[in-house]
Amino acid sequence: MQPSSPAPARKRLATGLALAATAALCTLGVVVASDHQDSPNVELNPLQDLTDVYAFPSPAAGRIVLVMNTRAFLTPAATPTASFDHNQLYQFKIDNTGDAREDKVIQVTFSGSGTSQTVQVRGPAAPPVPGAMANTLSTVEPAVTGAIKTNLGSATGMQVFAGPRDDSFFLDLKQFFRIIPDRKPSTGPLSQLPNTPSASGFRPAGQARNYLTGYNTLSIVVELPIADLTAGGTSRLGIWGTISR
Repeated sequence: MQPSSPAPARKRLATGLALAATAALCTLGVVVASDHQDSPNVELNPLQDLTDVYAFPSPAAGRIVLVMNTRAFLTPAATPTASFDHNQLYQFKIDNTGDAREDKVIQVTFSGSGTSQTVQVRGPAAPPVPGAMANTLSTVEPAVTGAIKTNLGSATGMQVFAGPRDDSFFLDLKQFFRIIPDRKPSTGPLSQLPNTPSASGFRPAGQARNYLTGYNTLSIVVELPIADLTAGGTSRLGIWGTISR
């Protein structure tokens, strides 16, 4: 498991699944969507901003990689001391029976803050309350624990990395807000765009600008045997992510 480094180095993931509450077929690896600062709440509370969820096959046979990105538009200057919110519960939810309800969860929590922060990963385990909007921490012991910004775990079991990485999504965000201005932020330069639509479509290749270039994100990367997710169900998986208090 070798997640890409923070900006300026870039490694785009060609397959992905996004977003919170959006289930998709991880075995097909189809890009569904991305979501950066999608509401005033997460704009003003960036550690609550779930930007992307990816799922793709590992280079190692029989294994799968899950990625959850949060904290959009993390600048290189702020990256060295950036850490996750220790008051939040980060979850990958997995449906392996096709009913759009989670059958397994991987729960990620953090202790402390700053460069000394540690991560705890529980699961895959049965959800404490299946299908509930309220999220409860599982009583199972963490499968992996250790410092952030470190490759943790076992190559034959679960491997985990939690820390800053280059934002791998391409988004012409300025043009997007020209098309749908009611989604633009309330602060910053993009807030100065017109309040009424000033474009009807994205700019063509060669003219589009990736607004995410140069920004990092905080990533939770989990690699594990696919069998750990398909056990008790089928190989057709729906995977989504949530962040909650």
